[in-house]
Formats: sequence, structure tokens, C-alpha cells
Amino acid sequence: MKKVCVALGSGGPRGLAHIGVLKVLNRYGITIEMVAGSSIGALVGGAYVVFNSVEKVEKLTLSTDMRMVLGVLFDPTLNLGFVKGKKVKKFIEEKIGDPLIEDLPKPFFPVATNFSTGDPVVFTNGRLSDLIRASISIPFVFQPIRYKGMLLTDGGLSMQVPVMPLKEQGCKIVIAVNLAENAFDKKDYFVNGLVRSPVGIYKVAFDSIGILEINLARENCRSADVVISPDVRNVGLDSFWKPKDVIKHGEVAAEKSIEKILSLIE
Repeated sequence: MKKVCVALGSGGPRGLAHIGVLKVLNRYGITIEMVAGSSIGALVGGAYVVFNSVEKVEKLTLSTDMRMVLGVLFDPTLNLGFVKGKKVKKFIEEKIGDPLIEDLPKPFFPVATNFSTGDPVVFTNGRLSDLIRASISIPFVFQPIRYKGMLLTDGGLSMQVPVMPLKEQGCKIVIAVNLAENAFDKKDYFVNGLVRSPVGIYKVAFDSIGILEINLARENCRSADVVISPDVRNVGLDSFWKPKDVIKHGEVAAEKSIEKILSLIE
């Protein structure tokens, strides 16, 4: 049987859509052999592999209240970021666990970025909490983590959707979840050749970064067999406290691709 593997992309709170995608694959009896994840994709993917159950991942997400999330984020520093990340690491250890990833029931490959070289770092061994903490180190927000002589930051900076590590491991069918493609509305920012307002200028700057993410994600997904791109426009930080809608976006997008996935497996 062809190995089915899943590459879960970077995208902050948009990553809750990964849960919806995994729910649909589970609903159709599709066995996932390997998982790779960047940033939020590493967090969701790591929890999924540890629990071996998307239902448990969803239950954890729905049970995490606003006070708990704010408590994790209130860990201030001004050293290369605003959040130290120690509380995040403790949260992972307590809610998910801290096994060695090489001992997990199925292969799991979290991805971070070497801040000194800009290269992606694909982990095949190490403590789960350390590796997820490295992968989710969003620039300016989280302090980068020092690990084995490297300064590591968010995996999405170098590999938005980690398809290639799975192909290199021999996966025949790679399902990529691209959270960048439908992340923002492409608006008309100009009126008579002029930017609408100072708010418009900010929006242009913000969406310019989004365009970089889109193009990197598209490049990462070139070798994927199926690309699922949930509609995650208007998903903000508050979605961590009302995750059901974002999870549903993932389900809707996965359902649209399920016939193609099943035909590839057959």
C-alpha cells in the first residue's frame, strides 16, 4: 500500500484548520504514516502523533480557555523577542508530553529555521517540547531557542509547508496543508493612484509579507500530491479562544480534496 503522509504548514492561529483536515482523513479511514510540521503545524502534528487521535487533539484545543493561553504568553523578555517561551515549553510537556520523537509510534519531523544561516532544520530526534518550542518561535514574538549550537526560530521562515522531508523519507502520497494561499483578501488599496489611508499603508506592508509566505508555500508544495488550502481569511489571534470555526474551515477544504486522495490511494 502506498504510504500517505501529511505536511502541516505554518500559519499561527490559522493552524487550527489542520485539526479539521485530520478529522476528515480519519473519517474516511485514511491511515497517516508520517507527519511533518512547521510552526503551528509542528504543534498540531506533534500532538496528533503523540495521542494517535485527532479527537484528543480537538478536545485539548477546545478545553484550552483564554486565561490559560494568556498565562502561557505572559512570559515577558526583551532579548530577541517579547516572550521567553519557558511557559510554552511547560505547557507542551504537561498537555502533550515530552517523549523523544524517535520513540513516537509514527515518524514525526518538526521543522525550525537556523537563524544564522537561514536554512531549514528538519529534526529526526530530540525532545518533543524542545523541538516544537523551536519550530513555533515566531520572530519578534518568541525568543529564539539555542539548541545544539544553533539559534533556532520559526520553521515557517524557511519552509512554510514541509513536503520535501516526507518525500525524502519515501512517502508516495504527500498531502500538504497550505495555510498561506487563502490567508488574506486581495483588496484594492489605491484610489486614483493614491493609497487610501495610513491604515491602508499598514495593510500593504502586512500583506506584502503575506505574499512572500504565499510564494514560499507554493514552492514548497510543488512536489506534493494533494494540496489543501483552507479558507482562513479573517482568522486572528482570537481564534485560539473560539477554534471551532477555524477547525470547520479545515474540514470543508479537506472534503473538497477527498475524492482525489482516495483515488490516489486506490
